[in-house]
Amino acid sequence: MADPRIIDIELDQATIIWRSADVEQERRIAIFDILEGNHFAPQREHADGYAGPYAIRLRVEEGRLAIDIGRADKAPLESIILGLGRFRRPIKDYFAICDSYFQAIRQSTPQQIETVDMARRAIHNDAASLLVERLEGKIDLDFDTARRLFTLICVLHIKG
Repeated sequence: MADPRIIDIELDQATIIWRSADVEQERRIAIFDILEGNHFAPQREHADGYAGPYAIRLRVEEGRLAIDIGRADKAPLESIILGLGRFRRPIKDYFAICDSYFQAIRQSTPQQIETVDMARRAIHNDAASLLVERLEGKIDLDFDTARRLFTLICVLHIKG
């Protein structure tokens, strides 16, 4: 029986050089939210008919995102490689707006925080839509899962 969801997610720690406390909190929340509820269905049929649940590992290799997909016991199934060229601008914009957001939380009025947060959500939503588009035909995923995966892709791009 199909169970198209992620039950375990890991980031390649060798890819991540540095994280602030704010970024670490975003990472924890994204992983928690993904594990609480997601739709993730690789489109390639496996010889034995395996259709979830999945353990995934995200890594960046030579400027490409690798999504290593495994069975629940982490036995490898496949890897999806995705060029990140179209994500460079959204990642850069997301980092910039997140910096503004974290600063606003510490020293701005509620209205200013809300304005920055709305801009942050808009960038995040656009990037999630792009991720869904780029994975079309490879992985079927819902919008909320795409948003959280984009957060984790950003974490993988922090260089310190």
